[in-house]
Amino acid sequence: MAPEKRDERATFGAGCFWGVEETFRRVPGVVDTAVGYMGGRTSNPTYGEVCTGRTGHTEVVQVTYDPRKVSYRTLLDEFWNAHDPTTPNRQGPDIGVQYRSVIFYHTPEQEAEARVSKEEMNRSGRFRRPIATAIEPAGTFWRAEEYHQQYLAKRGGGHCRVG
Repeated sequence: MAPEKRDERATFGAGCFWGVEETFRRVPGVVDTAVGYMGGRTSNPTYGEVCTGRTGHTEVVQVTYDPRKVSYRTLLDEFWNAHDPTTPNRQGPDIGVQYRSVIFYHTPEQEAEARVSKEEMNRSGRFRRPIATAIEPAGTFWRAEEYHQQYLAKRGGGHCRVG
């Protein structure tokens, strides 16, 4: 008998983490989401520090999902739909490294699938410009302050997408 698959993690940066988190929270098979920071140079950064752009961190959403109910590929599709992956260090009016488009992979399989997905998106003609999304190994996830968690859901908002 094969061992039962356990929940897995996926981490995405796609601009302001509030709207991105809400996008993933609505995906069937997603068990949990948390917003935070990844990829920077300092330990335990605060929102105020990350907003300066000086820490090098990206605002991210860490998604815990049940791979028996939702595939990593489906999460990648949601990621591509949640933002404009062609604008380096920018989403709408939000500018800086903290808003960059990035896929942080947790396994070699995630890395391979992210690279294939990015190449397919580039070839699809869906975007007028080349995709600027970085694909990098996941580092330490620094959970954002509690008031940022499920921010839009707490306030009755559905999204903060800007484009």
